[in-house]
Amino acid sequence: VVCITVNDHDKANVTPIARRFHDLGFEIRATEGTWRYLRARGIPAERIFKVGEGRPHIVDQLISGEIDLLINTPLGKKSQYDDYSMRRAAITRKVPYCTTLSAASAACDAAIALRSRERTVLSLQER
Repeated sequence: VVCITVNDHDKANVTPIARRFHDLGFEIRATEGTWRYLRARGIPAERIFKVGEGRPHIVDQLISGEIDLLINTPLGKKSQYDDYSMRRAAITRKVPYCTTLSAASAACDAAIALRSRERTVLSLQER
């Protein structure tokens, strides 16, 4: 399961990343704004609650081991509490956590490479 929660500015650019993860067979879960955006563009996704919206929320699902990768691009003070609690849960549970779309794209490239057995290492700047 790939969980995606991105700020409004990043929604358009996360769409191809989400599509690639979906095409690889990953289930996509997203918070409401991201979920609506992805579904409107034909990407199947399940809605997941932010902390404080209901349960089970992102942190609950991180703790229970349901999420394999978290993509979160926080923006502004409003997202600070959710960002902190998600980051803490992801680190505690050793769940990969991407805070930029470049990192999310690299994580998708890595998943593709692992499936194809291709093993090359490049820095983000070399991509």
